[in-house]
Amino acid sequence: MKNRNVYCGILFLICFFCVVVSEASNRITVVTIGGGGVSVKAADKDSPQKLVDQMIGFWKGELNKVLPNHPDLILLTEVCDRPGGLSLEQQFNYYRVRKNQVLDFFASVARTNHCYIAFGMDREENGLWWNSSVLLNREGKVAGIYNKNFPTIGEMETIQADDETPVFQCDFGRVASVICFDLNFDELRQRYEKLHPDIILFSSMYHGGLEQSKWAYSCKSFFVCSFSANTAPSEIRNPLGEVVAASTNYYNYAVAVINLDYKIVHLGYNVAKLEALKKRYGKEVAIHDPGLIGSVMVTSEKEGVSVDDMLKEFKIECTEDYFNRSRQVRTDQIKRRKVPVQ
Repeated sequence: MKNRNVYCGILFLICFFCVVVSEASNRITVVTIGGGGVSVKAADKDSPQKLVDQMIGFWKGELNKVLPNHPDLILLTEVCDRPGGLSLEQQFNYYRVRKNQVLDFFASVARTNHCYIAFGMDREENGLWWNSSVLLNREGKVAGIYNKNFPTIGEMETIQADDETPVFQCDFGRVASVICFDLNFDELRQRYEKLHPDIILFSSMYHGGLEQSKWAYSCKSFFVCSFSANTAPSEIRNPLGEVVAASTNYYNYAVAVINLDYKIVHLGYNVAKLEALKKRYGKEVAIHDPGLIGSVMVTSEKEGVSVDDMLKEFKIECTEDYFNRSRQVRTDQIKRRKVPVQ
């Protein structure tokens, strides 16, 4: 009995330690897959079920390339389960047969590999059609759906525009989505700035170029792009807008391990404090300076001590708070100047 109690005590401590480490660790493996999709034979264009089978076979092969990385999150392209080269009528004939077959396949992969999968699809709801990004959780269940807010003018002949900007809670953090043409609209980006997602997922037939970095830094979020062509890379950016992983001409996917326990800190009034922080925590804190923009990315590498704890300890102000304080000081100065002299 005594040995059994000792064994149970040790087991309890091991389990407790694992829970603490799990809660403290914010590192996740992110994968994006881009590039071209299924090439359709002319003879198959009027055989919707054959196209569905080809689509599932294609994505099975693509996912098998990245699953050995044990990803926590996989991003796929915009309308990733739509074959190219179909007329509008053929597309909708395909959708009526496809229904949720491809979604169910992705769900089985997410469940078997205990990972989140986000992918784009055209889908019908209440008699209306939407260009959507669907997020599946580790059990293969739908964790959330984002509908494209800004379809192109041509798209809106058949696709509805939405005005919702949901942010989905995952077990590692908060995730938001945007799709293709969305990236051009500052009013959408400004809504996400206020929502503070940890990761923004961007599935697109348009690369976006500098807009990707603009969104990442503006929203202070990791930004993951799946670009559905081979003419430019699919990339993973940090919240400073820097590319940390990208697909190449040889491989159409990119993999990155990212740490979500971070904050963006302005150097104004913080340089000495950041030096003290580094002296205190050494390798257990990362302070990354991209240069030129006056802000750095502070990331906690210490189990049990969050980046928020670190910044609070040294009274370090985040960039957003610093800018808001600057706005208030400016407003107060202008108000004082406008007060009439007695």
